[in-house]
Amino acid sequence: MEPTEREISLERFGVTLARVRAAAALRRLGHEMVSANVGDGWLDDVAVAADALSARAEGVPRRVRSMSHLVDVDAGSWPGEAPEDGEVMSHFPDCVVSGEANPMGVAMAVRREGDAAVARVVLGPAFEGAPGQAHGGVVAAVFDDVMGYQLSILRVPAFTGRLTVTYRAPTPIGVPLEFRARVEGRDERKLHLAASALLEGGELFAEAKATFVVVSVERMMAGRDAGGGA
Repeated sequence: MEPTEREISLERFGVTLARVRAAAALRRLGHEMVSANVGDGWLDDVAVAADALSARAEGVPRRVRSMSHLVDVDAGSWPGEAPEDGEVMSHFPDCVVSGEANPMGVAMAVRREGDAAVARVVLGPAFEGAPGQAHGGVVAAVFDDVMGYQLSILRVPAFTGRLTVTYRAPTPIGVPLEFRARVEGRDERKLHLAASALLEGGELFAEAKATFVVVSVERMMAGRDAGGGA
């Protein structure tokens, strides 16, 4: 059977569907562990199984997450075309925020809507700070990641230089949330971005401003390809 387009996309990063399924299962387990009133027997079973699986992996060679096979350094920009309006945008599958192959993340999908990058996500119990509310650091991470998807639209590599978040109201868990990011302007190497976070009814609960610094492809790749995983 020929690999699907999704499988081909994941394989570019050394990720298989089995890794994605395992990450999804661990995220589900994490949310259940936080929210379910389970007994110590269940928790002991989790600890024993997790320790056994970790021990099996400790002797295996480490993954090297290189970007050298993904970009053409001479081109000076990301390869391929900008995503079309309405398209789900590609990102690093191991990303700790939106990566579907990362068991610690949100695993959210981000779409292009006009010139905006838009994520609709439900933050589960594992992202709780105060009871019933998402941790502010998680909200900031989602903002940073959604803004980063503007780089997919612009087809330029950049790093976050500054991120400022204003919290207008507590962020609830377990309900649909929408994060929207847009570019406000560019000053040479600096990209100025803004984002808002809304409840399903349209109520604003947080907003953010950021400056991203455009770098060369070589600078983006530095460190990743020289020292292994990142």
